[in-house]
Amino acid sequence: MTATAGTRPAQAVGVWGTGGLGAHAVQLLRMVGAAPIIAIDPLPAARDRALEFGADLALDPDDPALAKRVFAESGGLAVAFDFAGVPAVREQAVGCLAPQGKLVLVGLTDQPLTITGGTRFSYLQQQVLGHYGSLAVHVEELVALVRRRRLDFSRSVSGVLPLASAADAVDRLAQKKGNPIRLILRP
Repeated sequence: MTATAGTRPAQAVGVWGTGGLGAHAVQLLRMVGAAPIIAIDPLPAARDRALEFGADLALDPDDPALAKRVFAESGGLAVAFDFAGVPAVREQAVGCLAPQGKLVLVGLTDQPLTITGGTRFSYLQQQVLGHYGSLAVHVEELVALVRRRRLDFSRSVSGVLPLASAADAVDRLAQKKGNPIRLILRP
């Protein structure tokens, strides 16, 4: 994700969707020195989690002054990460980009990608980048960071359930029961 965007220290970034992957993204972005890190999520618990994980500011996407607040805090985002995979999120994120800013699509969807204001998008030389998973080298880097205690994913484990409870785990995640981030199934 940070490699796809080429994120550098002191770049303003936005993370739309701070569930499991988005929460990890906040940690990684902080590690590479992105600043400020602005988290956007409709759930108050997810916004609180993002702040705990290192975001500088957490906003509700339904705030009518969201773009204004993002620009006041950052001057415009160098990179906006969409972890939600929702067309409305992508539109909102593009509206928060600085000139030459990048929208990185992490959340998957088969819905069409549209950009309102395409002339402005082109004039500002903004970009849309796709991201899908990680290369083996990225997994090795994450393992090394965890081993050296530079990165802690344990805070993302919100429960351990027996494998027989898989259906319950899926339901808890889908319904966001108990503010789950990641549930681990144990055989």
